[in-house]
Amino acid sequence: MQFIEQYRKGLVSTNSYILTISLILFSFVVGNTLALGLVKWLNIDLFNAGSGGDKNLTLLLMLVPFVFLLGTLILCIKFIHKRSITSLFTSRDKFDWKRFFLSFGIFGLILSVSLAIAIFSGVDVRWNMNASTFVPLLLVSFIMLPLQTAAEDALFRGYLFQGLGRLIKHGGISILISGVLFGLLHGANPEVAKLGYGLLAFYILSGIFLGILTHMDDGMELGMGYHAVNNIFAAVVLTNNWQAFTTDALFVDRTPPEFGWESILTLIVIQPLLILIFARIYKWKNWKQKILQKM
Repeated sequence: MQFIEQYRKGLVSTNSYILTISLILFSFVVGNTLALGLVKWLNIDLFNAGSGGDKNLTLLLMLVPFVFLLGTLILCIKFIHKRSITSLFTSRDKFDWKRFFLSFGIFGLILSVSLAIAIFSGVDVRWNMNASTFVPLLLVSFIMLPLQTAAEDALFRGYLFQGLGRLIKHGGISILISGVLFGLLHGANPEVAKLGYGLLAFYILSGIFLGILTHMDDGMELGMGYHAVNNIFAAVVLTNNWQAFTTDALFVDRTPPEFGWESILTLIVIQPLLILIFARIYKWKNWKQKILQKM
């Protein structure tokens, strides 16, 4: 059974989807309210974290709502839809960590090479490590960021993607809609305010790319690895003062906000290349049937 059809393994009713989506939204609001309450109690300025410690705590609190979302979605799959948690993430009998870490490693290497090229080509990227705050940053990033990206992946390329498959029974259209919704989710990110709403095209196309990986590979492992290392890299290795995660990373990019060459290359070269690499490794077939034809 294809990943997009995993909904067939559990309770299939309109009421179950309405209840699940309602609980997910409620849990996210609760998590966000709790985080903002702690921000106020601790007197943290989210927009100008003064010290490194504040930056780590700010990052942690920003990610709390996603933990609530992920936990609620998993509980809903188990007790409302009455199907296995695994079916939310993959069509395989168990989650394939080899796929996850392969994608994590390949894209992490690409990001590292891109950073090295930028540094040696004279881009204003400076060493920024603060030993006293870097270890806490590592702990927060490697624990919380995979949970945050897993929450987004499970919601958009798991639950909603499978729900769209049930509703419209078309893989390609389901990829497109889930990708657009994923992109619009990022409309409130501070970098969008700096660069304009044209940046949403980058998020939408990236969402479509992740949807293609998920649909063709019949599981979210590859996309989750890509998404996780992308966010961890942005928090731990290279930061700036205008993106969603402003941290005491190893390097800080001091160039003015712009939609740079690395973003364009990601869309037109790196993401298509990764699709080809994974298609070759995992021998993806039936592209036309899976993406262009109705199920």
